[in-house]
Amino acid sequence: MNRNILLEDLSAKDYKETWDYQTNLLQEIVDVKINNRRNNLKNLTKNHFLFVEHPHVYTLGKSGDMSNLLLNEEQLSEKGATFYKINRGGDITYHGPGQIVGYPILDLENFFTDIHKYLRLLEETIILTIAEYGIKGTRSEGETGVWLDVGTPFARKICAMGIRSSRWVTMHGFALNTNVNLGYFDNIIPCGIKGKAVTSMEAELNQKVDLDEVKGKILKHFKTLFEVEEFIISPH
Repeated sequence: MNRNILLEDLSAKDYKETWDYQTNLLQEIVDVKINNRRNNLKNLTKNHFLFVEHPHVYTLGKSGDMSNLLLNEEQLSEKGATFYKINRGGDITYHGPGQIVGYPILDLENFFTDIHKYLRLLEETIILTIAEYGIKGTRSEGETGVWLDVGTPFARKICAMGIRSSRWVTMHGFALNTNVNLGYFDNIIPCGIKGKAVTSMEAELNQKVDLDEVKGKILKHFKTLFEVEEFIISPH
């Protein structure tokens, strides 16, 4: 089992380019696994973790409802935003500058083969990270992601999650609202959940946060929870 993870910070990168890149990395891992099974080999599979900040974009998951996007093509263009229907779970969400997006592309057979556990540990990674800033994140029953003040009229989401897996290899991941412009969420029904607000670390703390510092804390908690041996800077 390989519990090292290749780490790559793509900084600002187009959504479609990143999606294609994720798909290629996933396929490389799946190809090794297929080859191992066919030929009775034991070649190790790689694991990746991508950080990225996307330009304004709305993405709709495979079970999502188009009516949750409240803009037509012309209005999207006016807002400098793009739109993609994609192959992750979940409904609609927004990505944009000032948001930390993390894409773990892991062979879960290197860790544990349990998608439910994978999602809960992703949530826990974010809950522990924002706790370091005095923000109390929790889970909301039946709604993946990290929320604040669940069970009150002030419930609001701070981190969206949606994944896809193939032969126990994951892609897509989480989007933590750090210093993001929350106005862009007004153009959708986030995650298809009516009447639920969205927030950010900046909104909660009344000040901008250092993105690199937050990323460091995410990696620290992810490493502990997933029992990662080492994050290795990717040579890509």
